Amino acid sequence: MQMMKLYGAVLSAVLVMVSGTVRGAAPSPSSSPSGTLTVGSDFGVAPWIVRGRDGPEGFGVDLIRAVARDMGYGAVDIEDINFSGLFPALFSARIDMTVNPLNITRERSERLLFSEPIFATGNGFIVLKGERMAGLEDLRGKILAVNRGTLSDIWAAQNQNRYGFTVQRYETFPDSVLAVLTGRAFTALNEIPTTIYAASRNPLIEVAYRDFDGRNFAYAFRRGDVALRDRAERAIECLKRKGVLARLYTRWYGSAPPKDNPLTTIYPGFGPPGFSGYDARPHDLNCR
Repeated sequence: MQMMKLYGAVLSAVLVMVSGTVRGAAPSPSSSPSGTLTVGSDFGVAPWIVRGRDGPEGFGVDLIRAVARDMGYGAVDIEDINFSGLFPALFSARIDMTVNPLNITRERSERLLFSEPIFATGNGFIVLKGERMAGLEDLRGKILAVNRGTLSDIWAAQNQNRYGFTVQRYETFPDSVLAVLTGRAFTALNEIPTTIYAASRNPLIEVAYRDFDGRNFAYAFRRGDVALRDRAERAIECLKRKGVLARLYTRWYGSAPPKDNPLTTIYPGFGPPGFSGYDARPHDLNCR
């Protein structure tokens, strides 16, 4: 879903360029009296967020609107920003926070302030309907298609010798799915939510195997915006308690979320446990 190598380089470069701006404490849009929370996301990640006939729609849109309401905002402005532009927009205070499906990583947590996890991800393997894949050992001798430069591509490069498969790289995820449909590849690999959605839109394919490997998505903030992160996290936790995230997942992804999932798990403290920026202090919820 994200091009990991490119993103890491872009993030590092952006942080160097804007370090003076961050230290200078540019005013946050959230301090505006307009009562509008301004957020950024790439609109091309279905079904998280896509451009609909009447504006952005998807799981991520419904979620941030619910979070903003719970935080007390009168409105939320979702700006369509390519991933490479998200960090400049965040650090220059053009937006308050990112709402892209952004993986929590140790490197990013040193530079960004993350909310607690809100969505579990990992490796999803698409095959032709009726094909069998019970585990990673079933990849031996097969051809695996990936979207070039993504986390899936990195995983494939690291594991092709271990599991004995051949990697085919494509420029887009739909191209990798087409490789499966035309018999050029046994399986197409991508983030689990992306593969689930793709399979729901095409009756010829299915997600044969899901490897939830501990990767999680979360919202990201500037390192100094602790109060905003904590407010957003309280809202997220209340929505989890009410079952809102699970219902949105079922609506947009077509199935109930797995058990013990970040969609329903309320984590102690603020932020993702075990990562930089985590605040372990306990807090009570006062959900309306």
